[in-house]
Amino acid sequence: MLFGSALTSLGAWIYLSLFHGKFWQGGPTLKAGSSPPCAPDVAIVVPARDEAESIQSCLKSLLEQDYDGKLSVILVDDNSTDGTGDLARAVPDPHNRLIVLTGAPRPPGWSGKLWAVNQGAQEALNHIGPYGYILFTDADIMHAPQHLATLLAKAREDDLDMVSEMVALNCESSAERFLVPAFVYFFAMLYPFAWTASERSRIAGAAGGTILLRRRALERIGGIEAIRGALIDDCTLAAHVKRSGGRLYLGHSELAWSVRPYRGAKDIWEMIARTAYVQLRQSPLLLLATILGMTLIWLLPVGLVLFGKGRTRKVGLLTYLVSCATFLPTLKRFGLPLWRALPLPFVAAFYMAATVGSAIDHHRGVGVRWKNRSYTDEAS
Repeated sequence: MLFGSALTSLGAWIYLSLFHGKFWQGGPTLKAGSSPPCAPDVAIVVPARDEAESIQSCLKSLLEQDYDGKLSVILVDDNSTDGTGDLARAVPDPHNRLIVLTGAPRPPGWSGKLWAVNQGAQEALNHIGPYGYILFTDADIMHAPQHLATLLAKAREDDLDMVSEMVALNCESSAERFLVPAFVYFFAMLYPFAWTASERSRIAGAAGGTILLRRRALERIGGIEAIRGALIDDCTLAAHVKRSGGRLYLGHSELAWSVRPYRGAKDIWEMIARTAYVQLRQSPLLLLATILGMTLIWLLPVGLVLFGKGRTRKVGLLTYLVSCATFLPTLKRFGLPLWRALPLPFVAAFYMAATVGSAIDHHRGVGVRWKNRSYTDEAS
């Protein structure tokens, strides 16, 4: 019985390693230097709620984009209480590219961020032509001057409807070095980048820090209103675009980075728990299946190495080493020593516990918490 479970775990890792979109290799990376063959109109939408620490640096990086086409930057102040809007209006804007909107009251059925995004998107349509693009980004993301041109070059050269990148994440504190690389790794496991790009696959992933979207694609899905209640808004948007016939790209960014720190394990726990149960469609059965699956592929091999005997222990050791090996490319991306792959099963256990915590919060009526707001369900 135990030997059979060991073989099942090894078989699962053979499948994941060879046939699951090669997720462990990570995704492609766009290099600076490319420019689009022409320069279509672009509007950048930045929803912001209580982002006083980073908003000016973010906007400066966007206003300083090295881009030859018409560019507008739209900041939507989502009822901030820390002066975010005033700080945004004080940013130097010599080319009159910046527009600061004060967010209207949120109507029923909308998540807070998406209501702000929608207001920005509606304004953006007034500033771009029918063949223009909208770049959605966050207020804690910084952009190198070549970033926008590089995204546009990729979109135009490959005739893509959406170009999205996972921005570089903070990895300085002990908690970040221990837990943040695994976030990128597990995201790629859920949304293999190659499958997102494939027209034959139904998988559609995106990273909210950088989403360049063709205007026609946004209009084809019915605008942001089509996803108005989504709590995992980036991947929901990608799914809508792909189902409508759109072509996607998902990769890593060397030209954009997050300045949001995760100072301790508690911060990362809250980041995971915020949407983990939503990812499971708030289903107890899917939660149970997830716990059993993660136990099989992560915890069982370690248990067999520590407490198994004979051939069962050898299979457990092989499985453990295979799982750790798949984490090495992610560690290289973060510039971390390869020995940090060894505690990966325990990191996975942390993520599993946070997912259970997310479910407990939901059934306690707490739901998704973000920026002093709470949502218990996705609106329809």
